[in-house]
Amino acid sequence: MRTGLVLAIAVLLSGCVRLIPESTAPSGPVVTTPPPPVTAPTAPVTPPAPTGPAPTSALMAGVKAGPYVSGLGYSQADAEGALRSFIESCPSLLRREDTTGLTRQSDWERACEAAPRNRGTADTFFATYFETAIIGTGEAFATGYFEPEIRASRTRAPGFQTPIYAMPSDLKRGWTADIPEAERTGRPPLGRTNEAGEFVRYYERREIEEGALDGKVPVIAWAADPVELFFLQIQGSGRLRTPEGEVIRIGYAGQNGREYVGVGRVMRDRGLIGEGPGKYAGSMQGIMAYIRENPEEGRELMRLNKSWIFFRELTGDGPLGSLGIPVRRESSVAVDPRFVPYGAPVWLDLDRDVADGLWIAQDTGGAIKGPNRFDTFWGAGEDARQIAGGMSGRGQALILLPRGVVERHTGQ
Repeated sequence: MRTGLVLAIAVLLSGCVRLIPESTAPSGPVVTTPPPPVTAPTAPVTPPAPTGPAPTSALMAGVKAGPYVSGLGYSQADAEGALRSFIESCPSLLRREDTTGLTRQSDWERACEAAPRNRGTADTFFATYFETAIIGTGEAFATGYFEPEIRASRTRAPGFQTPIYAMPSDLKRGWTADIPEAERTGRPPLGRTNEAGEFVRYYERREIEEGALDGKVPVIAWAADPVELFFLQIQGSGRLRTPEGEVIRIGYAGQNGREYVGVGRVMRDRGLIGEGPGKYAGSMQGIMAYIRENPEEGRELMRLNKSWIFFRELTGDGPLGSLGIPVRRESSVAVDPRFVPYGAPVWLDLDRDVADGLWIAQDTGGAIKGPNRFDTFWGAGEDARQIAGGMSGRGQALILLPRGVVERHTGQ
């Protein structure tokens, strides 16, 4: 069904990175019929403003019983896609600790054992083995992401001049001299050792674009369009299509440790987002249009985002989510794992009907924070790009948990 990344609109506007697990700041989804066309919103979209102390877990946010699964009204096709992704998640469910505090590994055993036998009866499977839980108010906010595809060449050639770097060997963790000894706690920041033997911050985007890594770091391929590569980096994964027709799937390998700046937020602050002459839509498409129509200003805008993503080649039939398994179009959703167990089914009922239905929690991202915050995955292709780029839905969310879990926490 469903990382991120289109650029989830919230990723661009809030300064967060989807599907990029190690970013220093904030990100990250098979349909049998084409989804309806989506018109991206023209105004910036942000999640509902939080009130009171921010909860740090599902239990702190509050858990209560929801309606029966059998009354949710999902289709057989929707259930089949979700079941496929649930089966792929089961090995992780049975070995990972649930950071929400809601479930134990043993809670998932019955459903995971039965799931492969229910491929033809997916609709009744979820009603048989699950109950619904409302986390906090259950009021959901959802964005979308996709797997971008850009043109690239394995070799540098005319028209293919922008390097797509693999991980640098000199990217390490350590303490720079300007950090006092008393503040050197936790995991050190990323950086490098310079020619003088000093540990310093790693190269930022501007320096990398100006050749700081030339001849020093392996290049996976050479992109045709630096703007498309910029947005692929925000997504955190994607596909490269070569002139020979080869498709190379790449995924996040690491990040330079430098600050992430959401270019959509900068445009909004500069009065460039909105309606009317000289204004642009607050979507990936609108932001990209500004950059292309104003190449010099657009390049400097992108360079404000000092973060640079390094990639690795992937094998398999889909980009990998946080569980290390492929995320699926219209079946995989990114969540905050403090509030939704990885691998758990999620029911969304939004004011964007295209995103209604069953999803499986298989990914996360820097922008996906708090209870009932979701990022729906829409796969690859132009329709995925359009849907994800304009996805901003509000409504209700239910988390499907193995039978007995809700009662254990609430007595309901």
